[in-house]
Amino acid sequence: MSSASDKPAESVARSAGVVSIAVLLSRLTGLVRERVMAGLFGASMAYDAFLLGFRIPNLTRDLFAEGALASAFVPTFTETLSTRGKKEAGELASLVATAIFVVVGGFCVVGILLSPYIVRLLAPGFLDVPGKFELAVTMTRYMFPFLLLVALAAQANGILNACHSFFVPALASMFFNVVSVVSGLLLGLWLGPYLGMSLLEGMAWGVLLGGFAQWLGQAPLLKRHGFAYRLRFNWSHPGLRRIFKLMGPAILGNAAVQVNVMVNTYFASLISDPVRGLDGPVSWLSYAFRFMQLPLGLFGQAIGSATLPSITRSAVAGNMDEFRRTLSRSLGLVFLLTVPSSVGLIVLGQPMIGAIYETGKFDLYDTRRTAAALSCYAIGLAGYAALKVVAPAFYTLNDARTPMLVSLSSIAVNFCVSWYVTRQTSIGHPGLALSTSVVALFNFLVLFVILRNRIGGIYGRNLFSTFVKVCLAAAAMGACVWFSSQSIQASLGIRLGARLVDLAVSISAGLAVFYALCRMMRVEELGIAMRSALRKK
Repeated sequence: MSSASDKPAESVARSAGVVSIAVLLSRLTGLVRERVMAGLFGASMAYDAFLLGFRIPNLTRDLFAEGALASAFVPTFTETLSTRGKKEAGELASLVATAIFVVVGGFCVVGILLSPYIVRLLAPGFLDVPGKFELAVTMTRYMFPFLLLVALAAQANGILNACHSFFVPALASMFFNVVSVVSGLLLGLWLGPYLGMSLLEGMAWGVLLGGFAQWLGQAPLLKRHGFAYRLRFNWSHPGLRRIFKLMGPAILGNAAVQVNVMVNTYFASLISDPVRGLDGPVSWLSYAFRFMQLPLGLFGQAIGSATLPSITRSAVAGNMDEFRRTLSRSLGLVFLLTVPSSVGLIVLGQPMIGAIYETGKFDLYDTRRTAAALSCYAIGLAGYAALKVVAPAFYTLNDARTPMLVSLSSIAVNFCVSWYVTRQTSIGHPGLALSTSVVALFNFLVLFVILRNRIGGIYGRNLFSTFVKVCLAAAAMGACVWFSSQSIQASLGIRLGARLVDLAVSISAGLAVFYALCRMMRVEELGIAMRSALRKK
């Protein structure tokens, strides 16, 4: 039987389950998109340039649109909706949308004009390869407006989450993946010869069309909830001023992971691989980090999105015990889901990447080098995901300064470690991934300790007990998966069919072992997750 105190946690678990289904569809279509790109371009100069051109607006998207804007807007909008009603909340939504058009639109124009300087700053190694720098500048100019489109999509996401609507917002990335690939191929392959457009340029324009679809796909549901955008200018509005006040520090507070990935790109552009030279490390790191987005989105994003409105309502009501309990259960769910995922990515990284990416210009060597980076990124998966729960909790308490200071310190640490790694030729690009993981774990632990002290505890003993039990179960699962995978590879080899058999058998066996051990050790979060799943049915 579940206690009344567990009901908020079960509500979060149910909402997170809904988000997870949508995120799974989004991430699977994202992997299809990556497979298409891998088959078309492999780990090449063209793809390195495309990645940098996409990553620059994508970084600002993560920092501004889906990072700072979400962290500052959702608590403010939720509080306005709860205390002042839908009319006032709708006015605030229109004010924010207008501000996005003005501020983000202006930023995009500046970014397009300064693209050569931005590329030179972020990837100086591209200058050493003829044509690579110029191609990266062109890609950056094409894709910079993506930031404006996705900022509007992120605001729509926050509005719908505050209205307890989670599925369609989480599905928005699927709209982007499908439309960006289909339209990119249509423009680049079929219409390209008539429009004088290369395949790479077609895929860049596809990114913009995908960003528009990401916003447009949420518009009907916004209207159904009674929200419509209107042009509004009132810079003195208290809600808008509060969002601006939170957003400055929030940009830096959400910066750690994404800025560290960009720092990795900078240093990876300087690494010369023994086989591929300067063409390879940037792409391998990107493929690996993109692959890790699946469990990060399924668990970290899903639980974080479901937790934020819930703890905001608890904070507004002054119910801090419910705030602490919900936060603790959410973190327990993060550990339950991400720790075994980390082990699985480390043990099965190579067959996973080979099954999805190894086609066309992406060969076995690329698979192995990408798997090495994935293993190092996977170490920090729990830290990445837990940050999506802990960092926004500070904003519900009107504290944006603490995440900002911790984020800045972690960025500085990562830069120093990455600088050292690039000078150790025996380490190579996996060292950059490992540095990012260690910093993500450091960032989470520091924020967790500070938050625990500030709110008088987060049921730490229960949370630590869950973490230890999950780690033990995951270790046993890892041993089982390793033995299964090695046996199948020895018998069937590493062709695509063999890899699919390997993944199907090994993952199934690992999940069975992990579930049985968690049941045996009575991991409470497993019970919460199971009850929420049964109630959904």
